[in-house]
Amino acid sequence: MAYNELLEDRIDHILKDKGIVYQSKKMMGGLCYMVDDKMCVGIVKDEIMARINPDLYEEALNKPGCKEMNFTGRAMKGFVFVEGEGIDTDEGLEYWVQLCLDFNPLAKSSKKKK
Repeated sequence: MAYNELLEDRIDHILKDKGIVYQSKKMMGGLCYMVDDKMCVGIVKDEIMARINPDLYEEALNKPGCKEMNFTGRAMKGFVFVEGEGIDTDEGLEYWVQLCLDFNPLAKSSKKKK
């Protein structure tokens, strides 16, 4: 299992309850949720990868279970990993998913232009 399938079920439930149209795609060794053809939130092992407003980045890092996303030795501002106590409860997970959804309309699409 490359990613936590229980976490997948919980995120699916949140997005469906909110009436969000999304696609889930396996990528980066985990699962990524695309909203409006933009990466919104993802799952890597037992953590979520949250794409949030860069203006909220520093504040988010002070939340329980939140840490910088660092694949290359350099933090990616606007992307964080959240684990454990930050997403153990439904309320905690929904908080982070909502932050991702709030930023999604402002996020740049990485979809290739034709």
